[in-house]
Amino acid sequence: MTQMPKREGKELRFADLTPIVSEENQMIVEGRAVVFNQPTVLFKLGGNEYKEVIEATALDEADMRDVVFRYNHNDNLFVMARTRGGSLQLTKDADGLLVRAKLFDIQQARDLYTLIKAGAVDKMSFAFTIREESFDKETLTWHVRKIDRVFDVAAVDQPAYDSTSISARKVIDLERERMEALERAADLERQRERRRTLLLKTLTY
Repeated sequence: MTQMPKREGKELRFADLTPIVSEENQMIVEGRAVVFNQPTVLFKLGGNEYKEVIEATALDEADMRDVVFRYNHNDNLFVMARTRGGSLQLTKDADGLLVRAKLFDIQQARDLYTLIKAGAVDKMSFAFTIREESFDKETLTWHVRKIDRVFDVAAVDQPAYDSTSISARKVIDLERERMEALERAADLERQRERRRTLLLKTLTY
């Protein structure tokens, strides 16, 4: 696998979310925010699919000491649950990261829980930063080896990869850099060839 420049900024990934309705008078939802070892298509570019795999060891050293539950990662809404205090529980297993949130008894959380029960909101996302990754040029796949920090987990209604355009731009930039490097190498070879030709002419005369 080939090392590539580290992707900067928060990344978002999506999985399923379900309500737990068996516990009376409690707004509890469960989902899997992270799925290990499952290739996910981030974007398509030039007829190619660029994918990502979050490896099973990615969360081993991740900072998850203070993670909040949000709706659509919206900082303008109240926090719906939080690991600090125990209303949000994150459990790493062999398949990924399980989320169990007991939503706070506030109006925004009640509205969100109603939408989740109705099936209008049924996806879960998490926001994170990457500490270590590699890129396989043959399969066009990023392998996330270590996640630095998990900022929040969120119920989302429109699962669209916000990092897609960023990653796509980085691939375009890398391809441009590769082509420029090839052009510089070709130009250098042409210069060497001209010098060899001049030297041969000089020796001939």
